[in-house]
Amino acid sequence: MPFRYGIATLTQLPHAILRLTFEIDGVMQHGIAADNLPPKWFTKNAARDPSEEIAEMFVVIRAALDHARAIQAETPFAFWQALYDAQSTWAKAHELAPLLAHLGTSLVERAMIDAFCRTRGKTFANALQENLLKIDLGSLHSSLQGSAPRDWLPVRPVSEVFVRHTVGLSDPLDSAELPAADRIHDGLPQTLTECIRAYGLRHFKIKINGEADRDRDRLLRMANIFARECGDDYAFSLDGNESFREVAPFAEMFRGLQATPELRAFWPHLLFVEQPWHRDVALSPLLGNLAEAWPDRPPVIIDESDAEKDSTSRALALGYAGTSHKNCKGIFKSVANACLLAQRQLAGFPTMLSGEDLTNVGPAALTQDLAAAAALGITSIERNGHHYFAGLSEFPAEIQAQALKHHSDLFEPTAAGWPRVLVKNGRIALGSVNAAPFGSAGDLDLSALERVDVG
Repeated sequence: MPFRYGIATLTQLPHAILRLTFEIDGVMQHGIAADNLPPKWFTKNAARDPSEEIAEMFVVIRAALDHARAIQAETPFAFWQALYDAQSTWAKAHELAPLLAHLGTSLVERAMIDAFCRTRGKTFANALQENLLKIDLGSLHSSLQGSAPRDWLPVRPVSEVFVRHTVGLSDPLDSAELPAADRIHDGLPQTLTECIRAYGLRHFKIKINGEADRDRDRLLRMANIFARECGDDYAFSLDGNESFREVAPFAEMFRGLQATPELRAFWPHLLFVEQPWHRDVALSPLLGNLAEAWPDRPPVIIDESDAEKDSTSRALALGYAGTSHKNCKGIFKSVANACLLAQRQLAGFPTMLSGEDLTNVGPAALTQDLAAAAALGITSIERNGHHYFAGLSEFPAEIQAQALKHHSDLFEPTAAGWPRVLVKNGRIALGSVNAAPFGSAGDLDLSALERVDVG
């Protein structure tokens, strides 16, 4: 199902799976990592051909692999630090954006964590609580010096999460907006109304693009749908899609939307606003301090701007409420961010760590992202990969069968036989995810996939 996000409409993309071998405690152990390679997200340049951006993603992955081969370290965290620094130096020399460059870092990092947890016979949540990964929080945020992840994170990972269903800029809201020619006959719900009824959805993420009249019209229609289908039991986040470059225009538009009489009952359900300002200015002096420029703002978080180790601390200093977690932005960085936000919350400041990763799909990328989010205590996650893609239908039969065998609480077979994410009462269960070494149980059979030369 096509999805419009900002300057692009996504209809297809590659999915990369890495299987890397590490020597840990004298044992050779493999680890898995995977992710989509989406053009127009890591770098937001309307003029570039999507194929060039995809090729560039392979370049940064290969660079991270080259750097990893040269690293020996005493701990997983030390390995990641050396890899991160090497990739950063290389990226600066090649004038590549940090968000793009560290896609490569994060994929190697994820495979390394998976291999480590398999070697030690521990889950990711166990490894965090016991700090087996030897994470030095103080090296990332000075205020956390002397503390460990267990001091800030939940004792146990969350057992289920709300699926925060994204409503894209071109997504049909009801059957009247879906021409018969656009109906996809795969047995899955397609309109917003159909999805609410099929999945029992209660959490939503609404995309806006800065066109006030258009945004207001869609918000009014969605508010009516939520009220009719969910009553008063729903929550939503608002994604500004980097549509603004100054505080005042967005603040003015937001106040106008808030003042719309028909939306009065809608706004108390708002969780937070995500990245309304373009990444070029969101953390720069050009934007200024939010607390001063917009004192009565709702909670606002960064997403695409969370590209470097200190991005979240810089955002907090500017008046943002927090950031998002995505595995593609880095596991250890998210752990440190979660701890920093927990510390700040304890000091009396409202904070927010959200789960955002629109097109994430199984068999490994989805489960690893869920495992990380659960260990960090995130309970509402943007999770639309199962909506825009036809479940795991694009993967070989062997991988589909493994997903159903090892994660029967997360996937269910469709009438056609391929697995889809199992959403009940708007939530997905994480029992098998939390019990696996790092989200993915079993040994993934990659034999039927196309192999790509990594040098």
